[in-house]
Amino acid sequence: MGRTVTVATCALNQWALDFDGNLARILKSIEIAKYKGARYRLGPELEICGYGCSDHYYESDTLLHSFEVLAKLLESPATQDIICDVGMPVMCRNVRYNCRVIFLNKKILLIRPKMILANTGNYRELRWFTPWSRARFVEEYFLPRMIQEVTGQETVPFGDAVLATKDTCLGSEICEELWAPKSPHIEMGLDGVEIFTNSSGSHHVLRKAHTRVNVVNSATAKNGGIYVLANQKGCDGDRLYYDGCAMISMNGDTIAQGSQFSLNDVEVLVATLDLEDVRSYRAEISCRNLEASKVNSYPRIKVNFALSCSDDICVPTCEPIQWRYHSPEEEICLGPACWLWDYLRRSEQAGFLLPLSGGIDSSATACIVYSMCRQVCLAVKNGNQDVLADVRRIVNDETYTPEDSQEFCGHIFTTCYMASENSSQDTYNRAKLLAEQIGSYHINLNIDVAVKAIVGIFSMVMGRSPQFRVCGGSSRENLALQNVQARIRMVLAYLFAQLSHWARGMSGGLLVLGSANVDESLHGYLTKYDCSSADINPIGGISKTDLRNFIQYCMENFQLTALRSIMSAPPTAELEPLADGQVSQTDEEDMGMTYTELSVYGKLRKMAKAGPYSMFCKLINMWKEICTPREVASKVKHFFRMYSINRHKMTTLTPAYHAENYSPEDNRFDLRPFLYNSTWSWQFRSIDKQVSNLERKEEGKPVLEDVD
Repeated sequence: MGRTVTVATCALNQWALDFDGNLARILKSIEIAKYKGARYRLGPELEICGYGCSDHYYESDTLLHSFEVLAKLLESPATQDIICDVGMPVMCRNVRYNCRVIFLNKKILLIRPKMILANTGNYRELRWFTPWSRARFVEEYFLPRMIQEVTGQETVPFGDAVLATKDTCLGSEICEELWAPKSPHIEMGLDGVEIFTNSSGSHHVLRKAHTRVNVVNSATAKNGGIYVLANQKGCDGDRLYYDGCAMISMNGDTIAQGSQFSLNDVEVLVATLDLEDVRSYRAEISCRNLEASKVNSYPRIKVNFALSCSDDICVPTCEPIQWRYHSPEEEICLGPACWLWDYLRRSEQAGFLLPLSGGIDSSATACIVYSMCRQVCLAVKNGNQDVLADVRRIVNDETYTPEDSQEFCGHIFTTCYMASENSSQDTYNRAKLLAEQIGSYHINLNIDVAVKAIVGIFSMVMGRSPQFRVCGGSSRENLALQNVQARIRMVLAYLFAQLSHWARGMSGGLLVLGSANVDESLHGYLTKYDCSSADINPIGGISKTDLRNFIQYCMENFQLTALRSIMSAPPTAELEPLADGQVSQTDEEDMGMTYTELSVYGKLRKMAKAGPYSMFCKLINMWKEICTPREVASKVKHFFRMYSINRHKMTTLTPAYHAENYSPEDNRFDLRPFLYNSTWSWQFRSIDKQVSNLERKEEGKPVLEDVD
């Protein structure tokens, strides 16, 4: 009867400018799709060159090599008898577009340019591409000669059109177009398009999966239809982790779900669906049909090919499923771990080194590395030969097979407790026990000799010796002495990362891991160029609150009993002298605010776009049960003073896994000055005025008029 269609979508771990690897993964996905019976295969956004090419999109080489890969795809036997939908940059009339190239049997059917570009948050597509602004318009595109020689075509359609096969109609969306207020699928659906496709480059953010799934299912709930979404996965060369979640939806229901976190470079999702279910669903939506009768038609590219078979009466179709979401703790456990694995194998280093202090942040980082080791061992156990090959290359042993996560951790993970005279026995014990339980190679050392040598040089040159506050020193002396300790730890971390394997008779160097959380970065509660300065930081985009919940998750699921005492201990930098052998310094006392408050400030500053005055106005209502307006004003002022004084530290922030939408990361997500007038005189005066008026109103006095 020709009513059931089998379509495939995929999540590919592409790497920016890795044209060889990207080609291999695309071909593998097409082969798997064909093997599973699919007649249409959709891939991620810009999959040929990799999404994260950034300013390399300006280079003609990127365009050239993308077309060279396209030629290889067109020539490959694997791409025959299946409609292939791939992503790459294309220049038309000297304008660069982010495009889908759809082809069948060595013939390009359509080049469809992206019409709505992503240009918020981490996305800067308008920097490199121009949106196609001519809706329902197609022009002829002259193909490069290398493609003409393969296809025999001189020109192909370029623009906003849909494909009309023998049995159905398909329309393309590209990533951001799904999220726009006026998505193309709305008009396409009214014009009779039954299958919508979306190639995405969508990165992971904690708790984002619910939103993405809801948006996809909503796209077909109102208008009916089949929605097929592909996404990139993995670390393609920067701070983002693309989290897969390829999916297929029909008439508002999820039909197929891909994994969100996985070490498989190629994942293909296939579903068989009944087109009559779409037609029946639409038939009873009268308001939809009335709108459809008035819609302007899309140009249709006729394709002499069917996605269904004529004799498909006995072909089983897929039923709706319930999406399985990860908890935030599971997301922290899996996402940064997959990102670390990609970074490790692609950087061709031999492992990681982490300064392990015995506190929550460095312990969370250690647990993420341990989670990575668990995932690697599981992937090898499940027969993933690519992961096994990477493992053997990293440990420099062609016969090695990881059987146990602790044992593998000992090969690739070095932890280092760097004690000083200000360190407590408790943190020493906590770090040592955690290292034993996860299996890392653990080093204990003391930095006092180096600290005294550095301070001694200063005293010899300047003729004065700085003292800690408890010994009569000033705040400036106290801070300088803390910073010396912190910075020496950074120098030692890199020294041991470079030479510890050499000293153990092993090959390769180690990547240094940082462990400053997103809240500390926002406040600036870190020393510039201390051991938060590292190669990469898996927790730099995660809040203290979420990290504590993650530690609890690891205690329960990994049986890491060492984490109990770490959880119960107050966070401390241990940079000031002990009092009777006990820690006298705590993070929250140093910062003048709690981590819970800091998370609230961060979300209001970035996500709610609140300056000092707007933040005060919001918080007097949010905190009205616990704070007076004057107390709120004091807290807001203190936060903005510390934020502005320390903002310069964001310019040297270690590249961190992006996990929160209130990250202060200066590279491209949170673009702000790094030299502020930290008095905020006008803004704080506006707050003071409101506080006075609120207090006068409370006392029954008349409100003062605005006087500047």
